[in-house]
Amino acid sequence: MIEVNLLPGGKKSAPRGDPFAFFKNLGSKAGGGGGGSDARDPYMLFFAAAAAILLGYVAYTFLGVRSDREELEVRLEEERQDSIVNAATIAQTNALTARRDSIAARVAIIQEIDADRYVWAHLLDEVGAAVPEFVWLGEVAYTGDAPLTARIAGRAGSTFAVTNFMRRLEASRFLSGVQLQDMQLQPSEANQNDLVQVFELLVQFEMPPLEELETVSLFDNAAAQVATPPAN
Repeated sequence: MIEVNLLPGGKKSAPRGDPFAFFKNLGSKAGGGGGGSDARDPYMLFFAAAAAILLGYVAYTFLGVRSDREELEVRLEEERQDSIVNAATIAQTNALTARRDSIAARVAIIQEIDADRYVWAHLLDEVGAAVPEFVWLGEVAYTGDAPLTARIAGRAGSTFAVTNFMRRLEASRFLSGVQLQDMQLQPSEANQNDLVQVFELLVQFEMPPLEELETVSLFDNAAAQVATPPAN
């Protein structure tokens, strides 16, 4: 179409071109249409290759991220299941630990009670073993704890017999603090013409260090062999 400018001094307007001409030209050059030296433009090939590489990289990255996400979700689920199992195990362990501590506390109380069960009997045995000749005991009575203290009352043929009795009490590794509370010369109950020393002593019981004690087995060798089953 021919346009004529009728305005004086005016300029001829440029002809309107096809707005899609650039894209059509790009397509013809990329597709080899139209022939000529522009059929294989290196810049167009470079941009096309770069676009293809970019799209490939984006697709590869997307697939890689998706694969990593799925793997992380699987691992997270495994860790969650392990946490549930471990939580049950920890709760059971804590319950067993609390039960063990409770049993240990009870055993400690029982051992403390059992440790003092034979103390009084041991004190009487030590006092009886220390009685010399010409000394007759009339009473051994409990008077207090911390430490265990007993009052010993009896009669003796002489002052020397009372002194000997006190010395033998002090020689015991389980007795200490022997004190003479009272001693009087009185007629004997069997014969009023005979005079005897009536005395009262205080003695304390104390447990010596374990390394100073000599222990023996509750069973002899024969009993131990009978109690022990033969090996298969």
